[in-house]
Amino acid sequence: MILDIDKKVTKNFVKIVENFMPMKQLKTHYTALEISCHGIPWIVLVLASIWIISNKNLYQMQINLLIALLLDIVIIGLLKAVTRRRRPAINTDPFAMGPDKYSFPSGHASRPMLLLYFFYYLWPVPVICIPPLVAWLVAVALSRLLMRRHYILDIYAGLVIGYAEGILMSILYLEPGTCLYLVSWLTDVRMDIGDSAE
Repeated sequence: MILDIDKKVTKNFVKIVENFMPMKQLKTHYTALEISCHGIPWIVLVLASIWIISNKNLYQMQINLLIALLLDIVIIGLLKAVTRRRRPAINTDPFAMGPDKYSFPSGHASRPMLLLYFFYYLWPVPVICIPPLVAWLVAVALSRLLMRRHYILDIYAGLVIGYAEGILMSILYLEPGTCLYLVSWLTDVRMDIGDSAE
């Protein structure tokens, strides 16, 4: 019953949105938005930043962000494997593997919400960076509907889960010394753990 209503509401919402010119322009960029929020590129980007930037002041942010992304992938993957809700249309996402072929909940909604929470509460960025993050979150969520990858309920659940993951990360957030140790383990480079206490 609820799923049927969700399907109808989503279908009508997409039809209405597609009548507006700005949304049609957004639709031409939905593949870029899809890739910009996929878990695999984000994990690769964080790992690459650890090796390339190699800045002790950023290790705590990088390691905690990596843990948050992995946590999101595991939670969303498990929920998709359990619910197995079919997508509105055939999934042509080249990154879709295993449970990711299912619709509920949306990892592309949970991830930007988690990142917004992370960079607002856990590792605050300048306030000027928050509006672009919010705009990106909204654009990704709308693009998932326009691409017919998800229903509205999938997006809503993803946003709630992303926020809950942010709260969980605020509890699990690792200290600088622990992060420095993990970076030295990841990169196989010896570091002075004592320096992180400063």
